[in-house]
Amino acid sequence: MTEAKAGYIEVYFNGSLANIPLDAQFSLPAKGVTAIFGPPGCGKTTLARCIAGVQRLPDGFCAIDGEIWQDKTTFRPPHLRPVAYVFQLPTHFSGWSVRRTLLYNTSKSTSALIDFDGVVELLALAPLLERLPSHLSVAERQRLALGRALLSQPRLLLLDDPLIVLDRSAKCEIMPFLVRMRDKLPLAMIYVSHDMADIEHFADHLVMMKDGAVTAAGPLNVVQSAPELGWRDEAAVCLDTLVGGYDGRYGLLKLRLKGERLLIPGAPLRPGTRLRLRIAAGDVSIACKPQRTSSILNVFPARIKASLPFDEAEVTLVLSLGACNSGVPLLARIARRSFHALRLSDGADVLAEITRAVPLGAAQPLLQRLPNWHENVR
Repeated sequence: MTEAKAGYIEVYFNGSLANIPLDAQFSLPAKGVTAIFGPPGCGKTTLARCIAGVQRLPDGFCAIDGEIWQDKTTFRPPHLRPVAYVFQLPTHFSGWSVRRTLLYNTSKSTSALIDFDGVVELLALAPLLERLPSHLSVAERQRLALGRALLSQPRLLLLDDPLIVLDRSAKCEIMPFLVRMRDKLPLAMIYVSHDMADIEHFADHLVMMKDGAVTAAGPLNVVQSAPELGWRDEAAVCLDTLVGGYDGRYGLLKLRLKGERLLIPGAPLRPGTRLRLRIAAGDVSIACKPQRTSSILNVFPARIKASLPFDEAEVTLVLSLGACNSGVPLLARIARRSFHALRLSDGADVLAEITRAVPLGAAQPLLQRLPNWHENVR
């Protein structure tokens, strides 16, 4: 990897820092959120610091949207890289108001990503402007840190596990703001975390790391269906759908997904609204032929791409939805006995029955609580 391509984040680092090995290579779109995921100590933060230029590996390459930050002959120090870094525990000038803190960090750049008023509106900071950081909650201080970062007019925003110090209610408070930043700003974001539940809410792309090495990289749902994640107890795939309508008689949202249609219980949403669904492997069952009577609303033709042993009793299937040639990835976890009884194998055409799909993201509070759909009366 020696050429910089417009519209991409391109990273290659190989070597070790303080006896910590790093072997990381990926090329992903410089748009939306790229999450770096792995267990604690796997090298996520080291990789982020190399991208920011805080740490340097001589044998490295880093380019953002066609602009080279490091190669064999070039190394831009951190202060010359248009990158903003938000840490787990941000620090603020304790004697300054929120307004003064934000104004101090406002860049004089003429090509502004967002101005002061835009940040205040985007992060709902107006009620906090005259308060001191010491009088803010942890979630409010993180919103202030995000505002400071955006006002530096970065081309890349690095978020180093900013939700790790938050409890569940605080996470629910700040998550919609991260989604709004992704949807409203033409800004590349890298989000470092070991919590897949947080990543699933708003990441577009996923980089998997283990023992200092990148093991997989690509669109979120594609990597989620790879063997590196398919073995997990909580294995799931996140799919982005669009609201296409509403069935008022039965209280069902009509969702569109690359030519497919899904129905889920919920309150009405504006047509065209983007809604992310989390479909757990345990909430997908398999049939070999259509059921004449069934309570399951969402049944799609699919093909088994791979079968992964999970334990002595269960098998995880990697599926590709087949109708309309959508190729949408999906996971199903079924009993090993069922796998053999149905004579399933890789490449077999089957029917994927989705018994439950959980909405994530900003639209979730507008939806009713989903029932347990495992009562598959046939």
